Amino acid sequence: MSTTPANAAAYPASNTSGQTTVAMIARQAIVNAQQEVIGYELFNRSRTGIGHTAATDVILVFTALSHAGTEELVGKKLIFVNCTHESLSGGHLELLDPDKVVLEIPPLGHAAAQEVETRLPILMGLRERGFHLAFNHTVLESAYAAWLPLADYIKLDLSVLAPDQLAVLIRYAARNSQAELIAEKVETAQQYDMVSSQGVQLFQGYWFARPSLVETKLLSPAQASIVHLINLVRKQASTDDIEEVLKKDAGLAFNLMRLINSAGFGLNREITSFRQAVMLLGLKKLFRWAALLLTAARTGAAPSSVGQTAVVRGRLMELLALESMPPEEADQAFVVGIFSLLDVMLSIPMESALKLLTVPDAVAAALLRREGVLGDLLTLAEACESSDDAVFHKAAGTLHLSSQQINMAHLQALAWADQMTE
Repeated sequence: MSTTPANAAAYPASNTSGQTTVAMIARQAIVNAQQEVIGYELFNRSRTGIGHTAATDVILVFTALSHAGTEELVGKKLIFVNCTHESLSGGHLELLDPDKVVLEIPPLGHAAAQEVETRLPILMGLRERGFHLAFNHTVLESAYAAWLPLADYIKLDLSVLAPDQLAVLIRYAARNSQAELIAEKVETAQQYDMVSSQGVQLFQGYWFARPSLVETKLLSPAQASIVHLINLVRKQASTDDIEEVLKKDAGLAFNLMRLINSAGFGLNREITSFRQAVMLLGLKKLFRWAALLLTAARTGAAPSSVGQTAVVRGRLMELLALESMPPEEADQAFVVGIFSLLDVMLSIPMESALKLLTVPDAVAAALLRREGVLGDLLTLAEACESSDDAVFHKAAGTLHLSSQQINMAHLQALAWADQMTE
């Protein structure tokens, strides 16, 4: 059977586009002396006239973590992120695995003499939490002496530093810090030879790789769903209540599973259920995540018909699975249903969509090939929507379910999906 739902063509393009938010992010490789990529610096190419602010920092990191396209943005490499000092105390950093992130700290300009000591506790706190810190060459000036011991990386901009300045700075950094030096804006073989001969081991610039644009996509939940989730978290609602909200919005469900299994989150095991995700994230991080998601959501967005169909499918399959399966297997039936239209929502093949998530083999087999009991349940759910009597009766017979059981479950699923109360 085709891996694309038979009724996918019934959804117009506007429904799909309403589910995704597109942004442009550039990434430039940072390489070592063997020209192996050790990390990527990320740049927000979607800014228009508002400059570099704390808000753009937050959106950049959030988009990188939640990107739903076929191409991984950073994989398991280090993420180098330009920051404002205002964004360094932002809650979005709590969603990151500090070991994977390098925060590029800007200089303070004329205010350095007064502000260095004031900003020091924030920087020390970030270092204690495990974040790597990068500075430009100004951190080697006497005004920044208090910051220098915190430097994991010092970036030397070859477009503004003369060769004799570079030589002095490289020697000074080697004597007075433990930081690794990165030569940036390296554009010629001569520049590379000059800095590498003086001991620099990391490089960034056109000589190695130009910034490449990645069209990132976010699967946008409805704002009402996000607000509802935030209210529940603020009330310290039960895991059951929070899980219920997640299961009623395909966008919320996808984004949470995408985040918690991303390299940036740093878990050592794969999470395959919403309950696990909620318990591992905890209320504080869940609140931060939902607040960030709200900033990226489309104003006034309502659940698309595709997302609503996916929610009904999931609940219908869960109810039917409970007729003969234990709860943990019925939960997998829900996962199959709610993610069965990811290819339509993201406008990519299902096989590519599943690479963005971690799902059990039985779930993948059902979504890709309609195999196993979960595949039979999905086929039955699709038949309920398309009114294909032949497929309906065949699937019902295979699952040993009566028409009455299926119709009752379908009505319950429709009613459940329509409920969004406090």
